[in-house]
Amino acid sequence: MADLASHGGIRSLGLGAAGRPLRGLADLWVEADWIRRLAAVAGLLLVAVAIATPIIAPFDPAGQSLLARLRPPIGFERAVPDHLLGTDELGRDVLSRCLHGLRLTLGLALFGSCIGLVLGTALGMLAGTLGRWCDTLVMGLVDIQIAVPFTLIALLLVAVFGSSLDVLVVVLGVYGWEQYARIIRAEVLKLREMPFIESARASGASGLRIAVKHILPNVASPLVVMFTLAFSNIVLLESTLSFLGLGVQPPIATLGSMVGTGRDYMPSAPWIVAAPAVCILLVTFVVQMLGDWLRDKTDVRLEER
Repeated sequence: MADLASHGGIRSLGLGAAGRPLRGLADLWVEADWIRRLAAVAGLLLVAVAIATPIIAPFDPAGQSLLARLRPPIGFERAVPDHLLGTDELGRDVLSRCLHGLRLTLGLALFGSCIGLVLGTALGMLAGTLGRWCDTLVMGLVDIQIAVPFTLIALLLVAVFGSSLDVLVVVLGVYGWEQYARIIRAEVLKLREMPFIESARASGASGLRIAVKHILPNVASPLVVMFTLAFSNIVLLESTLSFLGLGVQPPIATLGSMVGTGRDYMPSAPWIVAAPAVCILLVTFVVQMLGDWLRDKTDVRLEER
């Protein structure tokens, strides 16, 4: 079983047969360099801030005060002490809108990533285990998804079905499923010829039991790595749709919509765009760094060089 853990160049993330961690979080922290540690701390802070947003946000994100519109952040002339990051064109607090936008953006990206993970994993398992017509059908859908830029597909779906939260979650969930399907299919094709799979099949185990109990645990590592790398792409996709006005509609704040509505005021009030843009940059940076970290820790080929 030790050989199976490193099959295909992917090492276990730390879940043994009894579910006990083989590598503790403390060991991962010690082995990480300073930039990975910084990314981990920043990620925890972002999650904590997103959860606590209703408590720590100083103002209602939709609350308007035209007498305080376009006020700069603290430290600049005409700044208002209560508005640390200034106000936008309608007098809404930029900090409060960034906090609520971060919360909603992370939530949409999380649900979308989970949908893509489940959909891609299920189709990849079916293609790898059943083969024949099922494999041909699934891989044909994968080729179509890869051939057409997904941004165009997302724009079409949102334009046709609307831009409600439910539609947006489904659109984000469809993104990236083909990457999961390709990875899982390739791993299943390798694993199904392994001796322990043959033994399970000879003992009378059903195809579903073999897939869930024997194959799925051995492909968990690449799934986790793929999930983290796809998460930041979904954040950027949601921000792009909101920037184009096809995402979550006002007065609900998302990071992308704040950048989109504030671009007309960049010459006179750049803080309206700068604050949400920095949040988007920070989220994508943290997730990408954590994804690279997990990949480095699970790919034995990188350690053999």
